[in-house]
Amino acid sequence: MLELVDLSVNYGGIEALKDIHLTVHQGEIVTLIGANGAGKTTTLKSISRLINPVKGKIIYNGKDITHTAPHEIVQAGIAHSPEGRRILAQQTVLTNLELGAYVRNDKLGIKADLEKQFTIFPRLAERKNQVAGTLSGGEQQMLAIARAVMSRPKLLLLDEPSLGLAPQIVKEIFQVIRQLHDDGTTILLVEQNASLALECSDRGYVLEAGYLKITGAAQDLLKDERVKQAYLG
Repeated sequence: MLELVDLSVNYGGIEALKDIHLTVHQGEIVTLIGANGAGKTTTLKSISRLINPVKGKIIYNGKDITHTAPHEIVQAGIAHSPEGRRILAQQTVLTNLELGAYVRNDKLGIKADLEKQFTIFPRLAERKNQVAGTLSGGEQQMLAIARAVMSRPKLLLLDEPSLGLAPQIVKEIFQVIRQLHDDGTTILLVEQNASLALECSDRGYVLEAGYLKITGAAQDLLKDERVKQAYLG
């Protein structure tokens, strides 16, 4: 479904990603782990076309999307739930969700998907007319994921969905990630909680200072001594 081919990204004179080669197959959950500054968020921003690579290609369903506009990326079936949630704090929960479906014009389908998100996230249903900036951190993360899903993505990019959340909320978020996967969404996940992320994934990649250092089946990475010492405590 997705392939990054020799992808390199610079921030000014700093090389953030260097000759990255990464694949995501349809139906997988693939996790990208690494220390802060390793290039994980940069990888997702490159795929969603929020930043421009200096070299390499991004191939999605056999099509080169390296120079595609961000709104066309969403129309093609890729949605991005960014690090830090980036909700519209002054708008209601409902408005945030409706804006997540801005590339669609099927009113009945949008209405049905709103009800589906409210079923998955009952707290959002309770607060649908509440201003989003007044939600708790966990509720804002739920909103960020639900908003991304409102575009009906085939590939969902999730950037640090558990960041700053209490353990019980993290558990709920990962239950939702598994449910989305079971419903047919392919997921590329960036996550600080490497153990939890790998436990629900098919495969994983380890980024170090912009380079891909280790790749393999998620269960193998959980047992890899290098990964255990660096990321699994």
